[in-house]
Amino acid sequence: MAGHSKWANIKHRKARQDAKRGNAWSKCSKAIIVAAKNGGGDPDTNLTLRYAIEEAKAANMPKDTIAKAVKKGSGELEGESYEEVTYEGYGPNGVAVFVECLTDNRARTAPDLRHIFSKHGGNMGTDGSVAFVFDQKGLITLSKEGLDEERIMEVALEAGADDVSDEGDCWQVLTLPGDFHAVRSAIDAAGLTVEVGELARIANNTVACEGADAAKVFKLIEALEENDDVQKVHTNADISDEELEALAG
Repeated sequence: MAGHSKWANIKHRKARQDAKRGNAWSKCSKAIIVAAKNGGGDPDTNLTLRYAIEEAKAANMPKDTIAKAVKKGSGELEGESYEEVTYEGYGPNGVAVFVECLTDNRARTAPDLRHIFSKHGGNMGTDGSVAFVFDQKGLITLSKEGLDEERIMEVALEAGADDVSDEGDCWQVLTLPGDFHAVRSAIDAAGLTVEVGELARIANNTVACEGADAAKVFKLIEALEENDDVQKVHTNADISDEELEALAG
């Protein structure tokens, strides 16, 4: 989505703050447990687990907590059982919303999310109603400080990135999902500091939102992200950087 880098940076900044209350760590633990359960506990051979661990590290999750989650998922320790489920719907101004969840009780999660959509001026749709709006990509953002375009282009594109773009206060790098780790590793090896690194659903068309509509969409996304079963929320709302910063406070 337009403004996706700004939105992602704000979300990760909030995740670091939420980590103090354990909210972000709980979500990261669930992702690690499910990834290890589905593909084994070795991140060298389980890319999904590797991505989950990288996101946990970005939220400043302690190494021993990460290791414990891996062991729960791989069966070395007794742990919870979660399943992956997605929900789709529309928010204020007709924006598309795609929600990724990990839950131990679908009978709880679906009504909870339906209530959130309704309360904030949206409605939950059927499977496939908005999925076509999003393409899965690897997303990496880097601060512009001390990093010029030639350098980031050289490192990212040589490692297999699809695109490098100027997003105002940061550089945005997009990759195919399978190339994400190689590009991320090359950027790390070059000594460049990553602000956000994740697999994301990038909208292939956007809906402009400003003023009251932007505020309503932002409140819907926040309410969804605060739900314990929700891992990630994606939208095609196009909100300006200035409004996003103001709404995030």
